[in-house]
Amino acid sequence: MNNIYDTIIVGSGPAGISAAIYLKRYNLNPLVISSGKSALSNTMIENYYGFESISGEDLYNKGIKQAQHLGIEIVTTEVVGIDPYDDMKVITTSGDYHARSVLLATGKARNKLNVKGSKDLIGKGISMCATCDGFFYRGKKLGILGSGSFMESELEVLLRFTKDVTVFSNGVNYNNPNVNVVCDEIVEVTGEDHLKSIKTANSEYELDGLFVALGSANALDFANHIGMELDKNNNVLVDSNFMTNVKGIFAAGDVIGGFMQVSKSVSDGAQAALAIKNYLKNN
Repeated sequence: MNNIYDTIIVGSGPAGISAAIYLKRYNLNPLVISSGKSALSNTMIENYYGFESISGEDLYNKGIKQAQHLGIEIVTTEVVGIDPYDDMKVITTSGDYHARSVLLATGKARNKLNVKGSKDLIGKGISMCATCDGFFYRGKKLGILGSGSFMESELEVLLRFTKDVTVFSNGVNYNNPNVNVVCDEIVEVTGEDHLKSIKTANSEYELDGLFVALGSANALDFANHIGMELDKNNNVLVDSNFMTNVKGIFAAGDVIGGFMQVSKSVSDGAQAALAIKNYLKNN
C-alpha cells in the first residue's frame, strides 16, 4: 500500500475499466478499486456494438477479465473517503491508497432516503455529510441511518462532536456496543421548518439531526466531503477534460450525467484516460 499509483479509478463499470485499459496502454500505472457490485447486473443489453444480446453481468465480467489480462490491478474493497490534500489519498475499509490523480466512475448516485417527510427536510436537519455538517450539531442529539462501513466512517466523525448518537439500521440486523442501535425500519420523519423526530415501525425518537449513510459512498458523498461542484441534478460537473473543480480529480460515465448508455460510458472512460495522461505529463 506504499505504492503511489498514477491514477486510482473508483468504480469498475464500463467507464472505469475503459479508462484503466487506455491508461495501461499509455504505459501508466492505474489501480481500480471496486466494491464488486455493478448497476449492470440486472440488465440485458441489446444495443451495444458487437453483441446481438448480452447480459449486463456478462459484459461487466468480460471487462474485468480484459483489464486483468493486461495486468491492471483491481482491488475489491469499499471506498469511504477521498483526501485530495494528502497525496491524493483514497481511504478504504482495507487501508489507504495514494495516487497522482483520481477518476470517479462510480455510476449515478441514487436517492438514498425515501420515506414520508424526508424530502422536505433535507438541509433542515437531515444531512448527507458528517464532515460537512457535524460541526453544527455539537452536543446535540443525533441519529445516523445505515449499517455498513460507510455509515461507520461517518459515525466516527459524528462522535467527535457529540456522544449522543443513535444508529438507525432501517431493518438490518446491526450491532455496535459503543452506541445506541435501533434496528426497526423507519417509516416517517417529522418536522416543519426543522427535523423533529424519526418514526419507526414500533416507536418514535426525537432528534436534532439525522445523517444519512446508507449503502456505499458514491460520487455525491465524495463531492459533499471535498467540495466538488454538482449541477442541479446532482451530476458531477467536469470541464472538457473530464476534470472536476478539484485539481487532479476526474469523473466519467453516468456520474457526470448525459446519455445513460454503456457506449457513452466507455467513450467517457477513454477520453478521460487521455486527459489524465496529459495532466500527469504536465504535473
